[in-house]
Amino acid sequence: MIRVGVIGLGPIGNRHAKIYNELENADLLGVCDVNQARADAAGVAHGARAFYSVQEMVDAVDLDMVSVTTGGQEYGSDHYAPTMEALRAGLHVLGEKPISNEIGPAEEMVTLAREKRLCYGINMNHRFTPAARLAKQWMDDGRVGDLLFMNMSMWIMNPRESSPWFQIKALHPHTVDIMRYYCGEIECVQCFVLKGPGRSIYSTAQFNMRFKNGCLGHLTGSYDIERGHPMERCEVAGVKGRFVVDDMFREATLYPAGEMEKRVYSNPIFGGMGDFEDTFRNRLSRFVDQLEEGVQPEDIDGSGLDGLRAQKVLAAAIESVKTESVVYVED
Repeated sequence: MIRVGVIGLGPIGNRHAKIYNELENADLLGVCDVNQARADAAGVAHGARAFYSVQEMVDAVDLDMVSVTTGGQEYGSDHYAPTMEALRAGLHVLGEKPISNEIGPAEEMVTLAREKRLCYGINMNHRFTPAARLAKQWMDDGRVGDLLFMNMSMWIMNPRESSPWFQIKALHPHTVDIMRYYCGEIECVQCFVLKGPGRSIYSTAQFNMRFKNGCLGHLTGSYDIERGHPMERCEVAGVKGRFVVDDMFREATLYPAGEMEKRVYSNPIFGGMGDFEDTFRNRLSRFVDQLEEGVQPEDIDGSGLDGLRAQKVLAAAIESVKTESVVYVED
């Protein structure tokens, strides 16, 4: 049984707490927020002790891990302090995305986790679906072959006005993680942006990428489109075949090269994923399972290092916009 605490009790933190209570191999013992009213409400809702500081919680409760579900600027600036406190206390950490809105703090968190041999994961929940996993298995089985290109897109309506780079830093950790999951490390990026009608931020972006293995990538994302239709599409093509994953989990289709028949996985009506919350359930349960299994920190699925590398791709994209040039991703 993995003993869990949750730090940050906004909507996402409450979702984490609810899911941990549903997992058979997790025991939610503490919830923490600097806002005492939110901490107290979450404690009542989820049957856990409420705390108002990380130090208070780790001193009072014997934990194995925490979820860090704080937010901040560009959804990431408040992750650093509680993550560092938890790691220093010897706890494994599952953090929300982005790992941080800045590269420096992200590097410090990954470095500390590595030094202390603690498991550090990021909630890159889009890779934790049956459709996404099946598509990866097709690749591992050689059904796609040597890679040629990848097309990725994701769009939701988010009217929030934050920094100019809010959409890039906050939305695209998901898409870049999926691109790296299938096609490996990204070598260089060229990015173009625009401000949607009435927007003060760069709310739509388009990226051209080259992977280190030579595969070519394209990514389009937007905070300007309503979510009434599917919000995400992933296509990967190689010399032996091509697959498409629609809307994270709804359907995965394999198109073998030179064949008239295709292979389709459709999310089942009964027993399949019900909604977006199930992507959180899959991701959180995977982290808890890996802790129970004693997986080594470097083998964590969707690790802090994965989160850092995704953010470095996005930092290169922002630099590309500023300089109107192709930018190589920092190692």
